[in-house]
Amino acid sequence: MKRARSRRFWVALLGGFALAVLGLALWVVHLDRLVTRQFQGRHWDVPARVYAAPLELYAGAPVGAADLEAELARLHYRPGDPQSGPGLYRRHGGSFELHTRRVRFVDEVREPERVTIEAGSTTIASLHKADGSELPVFRLDPAVIGSVFPIHGEDRIVLAPADVPPLLAAGIKLIEDRRFDEHHGVDPVGILRALWADLRAGRVVQGGSTLTQQLVKNFFLSDEQTVSRKLTEAVMAERLEAHFSKQEILVAYLNEVYLGQDGPRAIHGFGLASQYYFAKPLDELDAGELALLIGLVKGPSYYDPRKHPARALARRNLVLQEFADAHLVDATVAAHAAARPLGLKPPGGSYVPAYLDLVRRHLKRDYAEADLAAAGLSVYTSLDPRVQSSAERALAQNLKRLDAASRVRDDRLEGALVVAEPASGDVVAVVGGRDADSAGFDRALDARRPIGSLVKPAVYLTALESGSYTPATVIEDAPLALKLADGSVWAPQNFERQTYGRVPLVRALAESMNLATVRLGLDLGLPKVAATLERLGLPRAPALNPSMLLGTVEMTPLEVLEMYTSLANGGFRARLRAVRAVLDAQGKPLKSFEVQVEPAAPPAPVYELDRMLTQVTARGTAREAQARFGATVVAGKTGTSSDTKDSWFAGFTGSYVAVAWVGYDDNRTTGLTGAAGALKVWIDALAPLKSSSFEPVAPESVEERWIGFDDGLETTPACAPDAVPVAVPRGTSLPERSGCGRSPTSTLGDKIGTWIHGLLH
Repeated sequence: MKRARSRRFWVALLGGFALAVLGLALWVVHLDRLVTRQFQGRHWDVPARVYAAPLELYAGAPVGAADLEAELARLHYRPGDPQSGPGLYRRHGGSFELHTRRVRFVDEVREPERVTIEAGSTTIASLHKADGSELPVFRLDPAVIGSVFPIHGEDRIVLAPADVPPLLAAGIKLIEDRRFDEHHGVDPVGILRALWADLRAGRVVQGGSTLTQQLVKNFFLSDEQTVSRKLTEAVMAERLEAHFSKQEILVAYLNEVYLGQDGPRAIHGFGLASQYYFAKPLDELDAGELALLIGLVKGPSYYDPRKHPARALARRNLVLQEFADAHLVDATVAAHAAARPLGLKPPGGSYVPAYLDLVRRHLKRDYAEADLAAAGLSVYTSLDPRVQSSAERALAQNLKRLDAASRVRDDRLEGALVVAEPASGDVVAVVGGRDADSAGFDRALDARRPIGSLVKPAVYLTALESGSYTPATVIEDAPLALKLADGSVWAPQNFERQTYGRVPLVRALAESMNLATVRLGLDLGLPKVAATLERLGLPRAPALNPSMLLGTVEMTPLEVLEMYTSLANGGFRARLRAVRAVLDAQGKPLKSFEVQVEPAAPPAPVYELDRMLTQVTARGTAREAQARFGATVVAGKTGTSSDTKDSWFAGFTGSYVAVAWVGYDDNRTTGLTGAAGALKVWIDALAPLKSSSFEPVAPESVEERWIGFDDGLETTPACAPDAVPVAVPRGTSLPERSGCGRSPTSTLGDKIGTWIHGLLH
């Protein structure tokens, strides 16, 4: 009986052992398949990386020597000997020798090369290759401006094996896993060494995990400190080493390891860390810079070089000493590197949250969020870093000045500014608020506010299109009162609360006369004005109230930009474009976003209106703009909403069309007219950009005539000091000012710049 029970016990024990072995085997097989399946192919979710438009240089390009050096600094090129490698330049006066980096453009990959650029004070003189041959066009690097939808906040630049510098590969093994090339995923010698060090110190001072185990933990597991998790980690590390080479595992580790935090964005991998801490590619780092990054692996938060520079410096120097002791670098090189400061730079590329917001919205029309978050796309945009920088500076400085002038303490005005190129519709700058580096409410895209007198050009365009009005037509600026459908009476007033009597259209628009505009709009009919607004770009039909004629229509700055792009573009509506092209992870084109232009209004009436808008800046409410731009012709319109709650200016040069808005988020009264607030922002943003004059080509059906700005009678500049040039349909009969005669003979190609220059001097 006892023997039978003993036999059953051993059978059960052996059976249990066999089941345990089988379970363990199945568990190992499961982990093996998990490791193999998830580690093969694309190993990481890589967010779409977004690039600004590259600056194109050519003989005659409006880029002076100082501008060029500023651009090189923006791209983090460094003064030095160009023959030493990429990322360096040498300047002698206006001559620049530059060793470029490897760069991917939409249409090509440019390998590193040396070029010589000769620049004058205002323009590029010539470009040559290293062999002396002429270079017709040269593009600077497209700056990184952000990433789209990083999953769980993780961001990285994935390295290929060829991208890993030898010192990085040798150094990370030296500091983190000296027996990496000998062990098979788990290192018993390392575990014993770490245990002995911990026992001697009386606390945990050294870890026994290999690089492979660290990779497994980061790639597959959580950070919980349990026996089961450590056992799983060990088995998966051994399985990983069984299926993949040491080089594959090392490169994967270098791409995966966490190295710091940039707000909500987690910096993973040495590729991105190099850009984040030193603003240059990994292959340009020296021994000291690599030592700092390797030292961060032990504790990215504890050794954060921006928050704890002393700790980071000590850790870097310790790593450098290890390099020297192991003969990875010469002792002299290590000592020289240790004597230098950390050398941190702002992150490579300037992150532009408001512009990225626009990019995301454009991309979501064509791409799923999962692709944007994980497929490693490269997104090439229209953003011009020079324009963006100027716009951010202009808005911040003017809001600070206006706040200081306010009598209310703790007031913080807000604003927005958007800039585009009129012919293409390319949006080159977006500023969504005074704190341009902070993500949040994007006023440029989402602040829908009454546009005030920015609506008036649509009223006057409707009049010109009707054929019954010309810029010289005299209309009445006089009081009126309208009984509305609800029984109330609407009695608008001019801003100055006075009337001006009979005035020509050009003056009524230039001086933004409310009463004259309302009378004109009512004569035309509200439906016709509303239709014009929609053709120009208003995205929704406005309510047909008489107050619409004075700008109770609500629009965002971006929507206003599209409307005024139609005016700046001769009546052709260019759909606003932020994204030019998208490439996949291998650099193959996925989609290009072509320029989309459609007719919005007949060219002749738009030309007549545009010439009237130059009088807004020459003689009207925006005179400060023309005074600042000198002989460069500018067109535009100020806008002030009811009770001065919103200050607007929309205008264009030959190079840019831009819209500025200033106001309070809670819709309080600002006390600012369009000229006192938004106009100054607009001027300070565009004036430094070397814009060309606004000189549209005149249609055959119109001709230039001179009229009195005050009375609309035909005259000559020699006869009347208030004479202004206007465009009217060819053959139009105009009443003449007594004793002055007809307009002087001139071609429509004659520039009004000469007249403006005479007006200002």
